[in-house]
Amino acid sequence: MFSSNRKNQAPAVSAAATSLIAGGVTLRGDILFSGSLHLDGAVEGSIHADPGSDGVLTISETGRVVGRIEVPHAVINGAVAGDIHIAERLELAPLARIDGDVHYQVLEMAAGAQVNGKMVHRAPQTIRQLTQAAIEAAPVLDEA
Repeated sequence: MFSSNRKNQAPAVSAAATSLIAGGVTLRGDILFSGSLHLDGAVEGSIHADPGSDGVLTISETGRVVGRIEVPHAVINGAVAGDIHIAERLELAPLARIDGDVHYQVLEMAAGAQVNGKMVHRAPQTIRQLTQAAIEAAPVLDEA
């Protein structure tokens, strides 16, 4: 389950791009990060990854969040009270305790993890959806 040859692994992030909220620290307010955020303390507010980034949120067994989480990748082994929106991959470790709805694309859930809320699967975008999005984003040329 925790092997190193996984498909859809979270992107590797260098240690220099990692932010840490240490144990014993309580942060009140919203967080916007890029790279990787490791949480051993507590956050009372929402956590968002920088739009368009491959942000990775890791919540250790001592970490706690009261608020909404919206990131591409997350590994949770602590407590979350609020809705979670994961664009790509979510890993719930054995000590994870979630009170809120969980929206995910790929989920790995260990025995012992608890979710008290709805589990909502997001299908990955299909080729047709990606093509349509590219057509809509393309500039319109006027014929003269």
